[in-house]
Amino acid sequence: MPPVVKNLLIINIIFFIATYALGQFVDLKLLLAAYYPASQYFRPWQIITYMFMHGGFTHIFFNMFALVSFGPMLEYTMGSKKFFNYYFITGIGGFVLYMVVQALQIHAIAGTFVIPHSDLDASYFQYGSPADAQALYGYYNFPMLGASGAIFGILVGFGMLFPNLEMIIMFIPVPIKAKYVVIGYVALELFTGVGRFAGDSVAHFAHLGGALFGFLLIKLWGIKKPNNFY
Repeated sequence: MPPVVKNLLIINIIFFIATYALGQFVDLKLLLAAYYPASQYFRPWQIITYMFMHGGFTHIFFNMFALVSFGPMLEYTMGSKKFFNYYFITGIGGFVLYMVVQALQIHAIAGTFVIPHSDLDASYFQYGSPADAQALYGYYNFPMLGASGAIFGILVGFGMLFPNLEMIIMFIPVPIKAKYVVIGYVALELFTGVGRFAGDSVAHFAHLGGALFGFLLIKLWGIKKPNNFY
């Protein structure tokens, strides 16, 4: 396992354990997960630290499984320094797109991007319907967390550099080329993100932001697939 992937794995695990081990002393999610920039809970460092916070064992397991499955080939191809930059830029890209979409959703309800915190008590329903008031309260008080933005950047990078590498996907009995897996996954995220289905708490636009920034970085940096892969 190359050094950046290995250290990212270790740091994520440490943060995950600390979240629960120190829970009775400090709320790490409140401090380190990413809140809407106009929220009273937002802190500048959350743009980075949110990538190391996870909502549960399943959340961190699948993110870290993807990291160690696809990250090493990218790190060996790019080099450790460039992969390090790639990981964090795509993670920040996930934050940026998610917050832009959230700002547009807030503006669509309230006609403004910034709402005084005192107006957000869901019991008052100052803005629109009760459902709208609940949504506004959630935008300001519920954070985004997880490495998924950066992980989607890795998936897109993998699909671009190793497009014809065949993969076995759970519940699909035949090999599928990486480029089709990535395209299908991104399309699914776009569909579920735009659909905004009830009960869906996944930050789909953070995933799409990481994917978009990953695509742009591969193009801007001119990274080519290795000659020894078809």
